[in-house]
Amino acid sequence: MSLPLSFLLPLLLLLLLLLPPHPLLATSPPQLQTLIPVKPQYHNPNLPRTPLAASKRFEGSSSLVDLRYHMGPVLSSSPINLHLIWYGKWERHHQEVIRDFLRSISPAASPPSPSPSVAEWWYTPSLYTDQTGANVSRSILIASERHDANYSHGASLTRLSMQNVIASAVSAVPSPVDHRNGVYLVLTSSDVVVQDFCRAVCGFHYFTFPSVVGYTLPYAWVGNSGKQCPEVCAYPFAVPGYMAAGGTKALAPPNGDVGVDGMISVIGHELAELSTNPLVNAWYAGEDPTAPTEIGDLCEGLYGTGGGGGYIGMVMKDGEGKSYNMNGKGGRRFLVQWLWSPVLKACAGPNALD
Repeated sequence: MSLPLSFLLPLLLLLLLLLPPHPLLATSPPQLQTLIPVKPQYHNPNLPRTPLAASKRFEGSSSLVDLRYHMGPVLSSSPINLHLIWYGKWERHHQEVIRDFLRSISPAASPPSPSPSVAEWWYTPSLYTDQTGANVSRSILIASERHDANYSHGASLTRLSMQNVIASAVSAVPSPVDHRNGVYLVLTSSDVVVQDFCRAVCGFHYFTFPSVVGYTLPYAWVGNSGKQCPEVCAYPFAVPGYMAAGGTKALAPPNGDVGVDGMISVIGHELAELSTNPLVNAWYAGEDPTAPTEIGDLCEGLYGTGGGGGYIGMVMKDGEGKSYNMNGKGGRRFLVQWLWSPVLKACAGPNALD
């Protein structure tokens, strides 16, 4: 029996509504699609401790740490004027990596770096105050740069001759010496030998003597260890031979250079201590001001949650397998050690997972 057309039309419309849509018609319009953000990949390399970092690991709070204020000044003037001295021969792209790290410290960087960022990391030093209640400045400005590619004081420097390097740089600059808001950062190239470098230190900070420089100026020095001792001062981007024999692999540096990427963390360490203890009479633990334990020392070798007991902690890895724990200016990434927080009474960093 045939059905009348007036009955078939409603039936056909009902079937069309019940059938699943064709794949070509099922796609949502582009403006309605939702992009799912890609989360960074975390990993814990479980690298064993190194000789220089065999102690003083305190990710969790500890009543054993007696970090006290000794009434001296902190770097509270804003901005902190940083005067760079490039000693030796430097490649331009290596210098730019270091500049980008230093420029990433100030939160006013535009556009702001994504979290976890270098600016968030510097929040920890900014918690420290002097006796007037003034906090360490959150702003650091590269105020000047001096290039000494001719090794004016030789390719072998002592701690005291480091002040001569600063004196030469200061006298070569026509503008007045910045003795109020200025600090000086001496960065030596990989072929420069420095007293105690690799054996006992990867960097240090102190202040100049008026008899040498003419003023008391807070300064820090950090060396490029890429050729001399990467397994000590660029760890964990290089590991000692005895560790590598056991299967331990070095981490891939985020900016592609073991020496420079290793320097970044040491620079951060020294600047944090310089800002909180510029004249070695402000914030430190211990009774001996000639060998103070400062906010970087307390967290040496610790880069993420779960660190301590010989491990660097949870850090991130990019698509090329390069390890980092914070973001910086212009898409740069860095692996920088944590610092001791006076509020948490523990090591803290912006990439903490807890």
